[in-house]
Amino acid sequence: MASVLLCSTPVHAHVTPLLAVTRALVARGHDVRFLTGARFAAAVQAAGAEHVPLPAEADFDDLDLAGAFPDRAGRTGLDAIRHDMLEIFVRPGAAQHRAVLDALARRRADAVLVEPLFLGAMALVATPADRRPPVLTLGIVPLGLRSERTAPFGLGVLPARGRLGVLRNRALYRFVEHVAFAEPQRAAQEMVRAAGVEPNGTFFLGWPADADAVVQLTVAELEYPRPDVTTPVRFVGPPRPAPSGGALPPWWGDLDTRRPVVHVTQGTVANEDPTQLLVPTLRALADEDVLVVAATGGRPVEALGALPANARAAEYLPYDALLPRTSVLVTNGGYGGVHHALRHGVPVVVAGKTEDKAEVAARVAWTGAGVRLRTSTPRPAQVRRAVRRLLDDPAYARASAALGERIAASPGEDGVVDVVEEVVAAREPVAR
Repeated sequence: MASVLLCSTPVHAHVTPLLAVTRALVARGHDVRFLTGARFAAAVQAAGAEHVPLPAEADFDDLDLAGAFPDRAGRTGLDAIRHDMLEIFVRPGAAQHRAVLDALARRRADAVLVEPLFLGAMALVATPADRRPPVLTLGIVPLGLRSERTAPFGLGVLPARGRLGVLRNRALYRFVEHVAFAEPQRAAQEMVRAAGVEPNGTFFLGWPADADAVVQLTVAELEYPRPDVTTPVRFVGPPRPAPSGGALPPWWGDLDTRRPVVHVTQGTVANEDPTQLLVPTLRALADEDVLVVAATGGRPVEALGALPANARAAEYLPYDALLPRTSVLVTNGGYGGVHHALRHGVPVVVAGKTEDKAEVAARVAWTGAGVRLRTSTPRPAQVRRAVRRLLDDPAYARASAALGERIAASPGEDGVVDVVEEVVAAREPVAR
């Protein structure tokens, strides 16, 4: 039995895939602790692990980011992204690192599993390997390891071939690291020095390159080739979705239709304003011969206003039952939701640009499994054209189905456990 410490920022989309890994570790008989925010204590305990609370200076309520970070108000574009990187992810890093050290002091761990935006891990991986447990990064967002074959993470720029592509990427890295995100980069380096270790010099969004391995929760076919990367990367596929519970909405029988079903969602966090994607999609398809099914992610359905005759809505919907009936997903680009759709061979329209969503959208377009709109607030006409494109051209569904076959064949969270067990066994002293 291994002792494993998982670490996550207190954000729903970051915690949820790690809970699936937690359940798999517990099922194999491992001792699991999970360091994250107080809001997720019950979910951690239900998964069979011990909840280790983040200190107050590193904890916040992701359902009220405006309240936790009032300076976010009014910021847009690069300024908004830079603020969030600095305040939401870099600044809590020192307290996160102290919490990790405290947890390890109370009880040793054979391995530490960390999601990429738990930036306190930068100081941990900068510590010599013989003074810390193995650190594995769990790739819950698209892979961000630096490579001359790829543009910097976050831009949503597709790979370019040849020497010109390499030169373009080098220029983009210089801009991102030394201009656009110079301030959070300096703060991240200072955070590591304050922890008493010398920074590795890695860009703060690329710190997983210094981990012992990256276990990426996707399939290799959904990632750009990086032949120059030396960090071990294991593609295990996304966690298997848990069976859905709860009552079906009263209109569920309407899904028994010959019309294509188009599902639209803004996820469970970035859904405060339904006019960004939900409402434009309802308007875009009101006169199309489709059935539009909207999920508000827990927000009141009434916020959508009067629904068109061909639309249905609910706060939550069972994806395991809905997606096999769905012809197109319209989404703001959550990594987990897109994988759910691809698992069922559903082509995707991605509208998001914030957080990791531009990178998710770029990969969907790169694989041919859907289209990206390059905006978080598309006009109805943009959505209509994109949906019609996916419905009219079967190549998108074929590409999505091919990815779905690879996802179905992947081990998911069980693959994470396999890697953990391999790493722990390799570090254990050989019996004499």
